[in-house]
Amino acid sequence: MLPYLRERYGNPSSIHAAGRVGRAAIDDARDRMAGLLGGRAHEVIFTGSGTESDNLAILGLARGNIKRGGHLIAAATEHHAVLRACEHLERHERFRVTYLPVDGEGRVEPEVLRTAITRETTLVSIMTANNETGVMQDTAGISAVCREYGVLLHTDAAQSFGKERLELELYDAVSVAAHKFNGPVGAGVLWLRSGVAIQSIQHGGSHENERRPGTENVAAIVGMAAAAELALKGMDAERVRLGGLRDRLWEGIRESCPEGVRNGCAERGLANTLNVSFPGMDGEALLINLDLEGICASSGSACMVGSIVPSHVLMAMGRTPEVAQATVRFSLGKWTTGEEIEQTIAALPAIVGRLREEAMMNH
Repeated sequence: MLPYLRERYGNPSSIHAAGRVGRAAIDDARDRMAGLLGGRAHEVIFTGSGTESDNLAILGLARGNIKRGGHLIAAATEHHAVLRACEHLERHERFRVTYLPVDGEGRVEPEVLRTAITRETTLVSIMTANNETGVMQDTAGISAVCREYGVLLHTDAAQSFGKERLELELYDAVSVAAHKFNGPVGAGVLWLRSGVAIQSIQHGGSHENERRPGTENVAAIVGMAAAAELALKGMDAERVRLGGLRDRLWEGIRESCPEGVRNGCAERGLANTLNVSFPGMDGEALLINLDLEGICASSGSACMVGSIVPSHVLMAMGRTPEVAQATVRFSLGKWTTGEEIEQTIAALPAIVGRLREEAMMNH
């Protein structure tokens, strides 16, 4: 990225030599991202984030295919970038949205999807893997139902791309975010199958084939393509490594805090995500105490800044508000070590014990 932040900083939409250097870099990154996704270059739309990619997919596909019908379907456990976009269409543009329930593991049953599809349904959006629990959906089954009824299928693959193989043939639109596979923050992609109608949700120039106006962030786009190559190259080995660390972390938690409840399915979950509820605990206090020990964890989606409401994902999975609020998500990454896992396991008993004593005193 550095050359495009230092000396190669020309506007890629300009015709002068400096601009052409930027344009060539974007064209190269587009070719590389298309190859990594398994699609074609003209199907790649660069955006500023995964959230923007989701919004462009939901709003753009709904509006672009309104003649086919005004009914949309999304899972109740989707990222807020999808849910809020759907809510906007419901409240302000007279679309109708059905939010699919999930089972206790957080998965959508394809047959439940089938019963929700109507003649007016144009778009289904179901994420590949959940950002809070790591639970992976039955994407093949969901896609088969959508294909049977001729309904467009979008997936938010931000959490899974670079960690699990993407079966592009199952979808019509796919959203990814660079920072989820160790790329720069502030870059994303919407892959859109050739021939699918979409309406731009922003207004301005004719960038990205008139689908996403705005001067491109050359450095971030270049960095995203490089990060994607690195992530996919080492994906299988990293999945095994992270899965071992995740399992060791859960084993340690279960030994020291037997009341802990794992949310999601170990066999159908991402290797880097462990979501655990500590009934009777204050989730926010848990996070603060972990942070004091140098352990960075989360209570739900990192996008819900300052949020203390119970996780909508866990609530949809049947957890009570009290249990949902007593939940910690541990996310493992490329630089997570076995030593850090052991430090976390060692720190937890004292933290949980201290908070339990405080809770008993308050009662």
